[in-house]
Amino acid sequence: MRILFASAGNFGHVYPLLPLAKAARAAGHEVAFATGEQLHPALRAAGLEPVAAGRSVPEAFMEAVRGSAGLEHGEGDLGAQDVPPEVLADLHVKVFGSVLPRWVAADLAPVLAGGSFDLVVYEALNPGAAFAAHLAGVPAVAHGVGVMAMGPEEARIQEELLATAADLGVHVPGGQLLALARTYIDICPPSLQDRGFLAAPLPRVEQRPVAYGEPGELPAAIRDADGPFVYLTLGTALGSADVLRTVIEGLLPLEVPVLVATGPVVDVADLGELPERVVAAAWVAQPEALKRAALVVQHGGAGTTLATLAAGLPQLILPQGADGPANAAAVRDAGAGEVLYAADLTAGAVTAQARRILGDETYRDAARKVATEIASMPAPTETATRLPQFTT
Repeated sequence: MRILFASAGNFGHVYPLLPLAKAARAAGHEVAFATGEQLHPALRAAGLEPVAAGRSVPEAFMEAVRGSAGLEHGEGDLGAQDVPPEVLADLHVKVFGSVLPRWVAADLAPVLAGGSFDLVVYEALNPGAAFAAHLAGVPAVAHGVGVMAMGPEEARIQEELLATAADLGVHVPGGQLLALARTYIDICPPSLQDRGFLAAPLPRVEQRPVAYGEPGELPAAIRDADGPFVYLTLGTALGSADVLRTVIEGLLPLEVPVLVATGPVVDVADLGELPERVVAAAWVAQPEALKRAALVVQHGGAGTTLATLAAGLPQLILPQGADGPANAAAVRDAGAGEVLYAADLTAGAVTAQARRILGDETYRDAARKVATEIASMPAPTETATRLPQFTT
């Protein structure tokens, strides 16, 4: 078959789909991957054919700002300071409920025209690809990236997406967007998945979450040191120098090495002068870090959360938005970690929570229990063998 994978243009959205995309290619299928051009180098490095679809989230926010201000696309140079607070509150809904899905659907329409693909595997948070597949008459499969909780903001986005679908001429059976998919590939272990979502009448295929990352070595100061360390990351999209500095200050009293991945949003220099036992780098080979870390302090992104659990490690989650709160709650409820929300985030709170987690073996026991559950889930290679059945 010729299969088109599609996801939003962020590392945390693309990487969870890469194990299945690579498994499908290894099984003999011809595979292309549609996402924003900023992720195309990563796709080529993975040996996959990139297709341009959609643009970055910051671009989408600017488009939503322009729309709220009544400007045409490309007109004006607006920032958040130009928009009233009550309008800013609605931008997130517009971005993910209208702007991004419309861009993706428009970009994929010519790609899917003429029966050029037999199947679309789209990230569940990238419904524009489902709209394009539906309009082109191509079977589609949804691929999850983590916990599928439905809070008030998610409900508003769903309402906006239904309006977008209607405007594009897409019929959504029963008003349930995932009904556009033949099945849902769920990489979230059942013990962590939202109970309401599990009870929904939607065909599901369980698949083991496999952490994907470009190979590399840890910084020499960490690699050559004896003993474990704390790994700190805020991911690739939600970084904050202020938050990182606060957390580093809170981890110093533990007197253990700290490895900090600043990501593309924060410059290492923004952290200022660091103590000798704190090592910061823009990029860290996360799979290598998870082999030796004693504790992971992170933002709650699905990829990092599931990779940490698969490694059997406890975590302290500092939700920075997006799916962070849902993933944090799932980890806390499983007993595999603790949560510090923005309103409670101080250096002292970080010290107390980190000490509590490191000093109580029940957190690691709970994480290892989830790791065993993850290891028992079917591998992406098994899912790849089932993909042809979703075309009929």
